[in-house]
Amino acid sequence: MSTTRPMLNQREAAAACGVSRSTIRRRREAGLLPGSVEDPERGWLIPVEALLGAGFTLNAPAPPDAEPPRPVGGPGGLEGGTVAELRAELDRLRYEHALELAEARHGQALAESEATHLRAQLDARAEHIGDLQRALQALMPAPVRPAIPQPWGWPGAPVSPGQPDPGDFGQPPVHGG
Repeated sequence: MSTTRPMLNQREAAAACGVSRSTIRRRREAGLLPGSVEDPERGWLIPVEALLGAGFTLNAPAPPDAEPPRPVGGPGGLEGGTVAELRAELDRLRYEHALELAEARHGQALAESEATHLRAQLDARAEHIGDLQRALQALMPAPVRPAIPQPWGWPGAPVSPGQPDPGDFGQPPVHGG
């Protein structure tokens, strides 16, 4: 390849972003990872800047394991904790809350983007179905209509004297032998 941009295959991108390979595949198929190319040896290659542009964070550290809450007890409620420790704990909780809120907003934005994309696909498919229905209607045979009766009867009807025979094409009828 002649590009100098760093490219990751789907497995590498998923590992670097901390998401599943199917998440990367769905985003690529939805067109949210521009510049992705298919390589015959490595599969789909995704530019790092496309991953960043889609809101992924590369090599993000995993969130800390949940710690069991520390007991805060005693008659004053501050046993075992100084003001500095409590402020540090409050700051940590605020930071975690801000991260969770940012993740929720990012997830909502992605869901809305996905919904918009799916609605557009649904509209396009509905239009395609309408086109196919009109084409099928055009290919259907015309409805059967009753034959228009001939003014002198139907073919093979007996000819009364003085009336033209429908098979003689305007020739005067021949009577008698």
